[in-house]
Amino acid sequence: MPSEIMQAVRVIPKSIDDYIPVIGEDKVKRLKELAAPLQNKRVLHLNATAYGGGVAELLKTQVAVMQSLGMYVDWYVMRANPEFYDVTKLFHNTLQGHPGTISEAQKNIYLEAVKNNARAIVESYDYVVVHDPQPLAILDYITAPTGKWIWRCHIDTSEPNLDIWNFINPYIQNYDAVIFTLEEFVKEDADFKNLTFIPPSIDPLSPKNSEMSEEEVNNLMCSYNVDPDRPLIAQVSRFDPWKDPLGVIDIYRNIKFGQVKKGIKGVQLVLVGSMAHDDPEGWIIYDRVMRRAGEDFDLNVYTNFHNVGDVGVKAFQYAADVVLQKSIREGFGLTVTEALWKGKPVIGGKAGGIKIQIQDGINGFLVSNIQEATDKTLYLLQNPDIAKKMGEAGKQIVKEKFLTTREIEDYLILFNKLSGHPCSTVSC
Repeated sequence: MPSEIMQAVRVIPKSIDDYIPVIGEDKVKRLKELAAPLQNKRVLHLNATAYGGGVAELLKTQVAVMQSLGMYVDWYVMRANPEFYDVTKLFHNTLQGHPGTISEAQKNIYLEAVKNNARAIVESYDYVVVHDPQPLAILDYITAPTGKWIWRCHIDTSEPNLDIWNFINPYIQNYDAVIFTLEEFVKEDADFKNLTFIPPSIDPLSPKNSEMSEEEVNNLMCSYNVDPDRPLIAQVSRFDPWKDPLGVIDIYRNIKFGQVKKGIKGVQLVLVGSMAHDDPEGWIIYDRVMRRAGEDFDLNVYTNFHNVGDVGVKAFQYAADVVLQKSIREGFGLTVTEALWKGKPVIGGKAGGIKIQIQDGINGFLVSNIQEATDKTLYLLQNPDIAKKMGEAGKQIVKEKFLTTREIEDYLILFNKLSGHPCSTVSC
């Protein structure tokens, strides 16, 4: 049907040379060397949304930088009816361990939407990178001649619901390579071709991650009803049960009402989330958050529908004294990376990719429950000098490991490997 036709996403052009002041000439030279055998190669990225999620955040930069390196790179997003996104949200939750089953009717909804979207791919590509379960089965319906197919899974499938896993696994087997964020995210007995591990990253030059003056930050805080002179706790993430926003509110209230005698007064909380069209559960969780928040004027909840875009998110991350990411399960947690890059200590759930970003006690703390998170948040609020030192350490860790240029390098190495080019080795 007409509503189920993929759409191309345009990106703002970028130059790889603009990253020299951040990462240095040698690393930029390394990227150009890896890209040399790939000149004029055609690359296609497929995913489910152009905004509101971590994958879209990654692709906005990576598509543009790969184009700058001499490749022809397209980005398509799926279009489908709401029922399709209900099914793929079921995939998302059950692949991370939630109970549930998939009916024949749900399978048909999924496969019909994928089949309809496949009609949009009429050109030939050397590499097609398919992100997450939503477009996974599309390879089975492609008629245009294409080269190597890569499935990139951004979620933790280490202990999946087997009913869902047994449905999607045959489609994964058709891919020439499979990318996971971490080795621990792969189901123990899974067997994939060219299994590769690539952690996500942030773009240091994007509007969300560039520098911002204290005056600009304070002015924006006032416009969002936040007092820049009082302590601020912030969590930026989707409204998703795995991000535990209700637990974050409990932490804030533990400090606000239970810890006043320990010297923290007037603490504020901001929860910021972007509502993506491929996540129908988001509004349900948002409603629960608003009910829990009640009429607490020191607790503000914002989404992209409140005119909080990249600049607003950046301002909240810069303004926060402590940033939380209290995830129960987590693919990676780009908002952790963003906050660390802004020199903020982060308290994160001991889950997924958060564990490789936060070095406990060095640039933040890893926690397993609300009480631990309360204690560590209070500690940082009471010790601003230590919090500042942790923030400085966090920014250095991101610079070394989690900038977009490192992730692009990982992609180029894999592309070369699949082409049988000697530059597939790290020493190239």
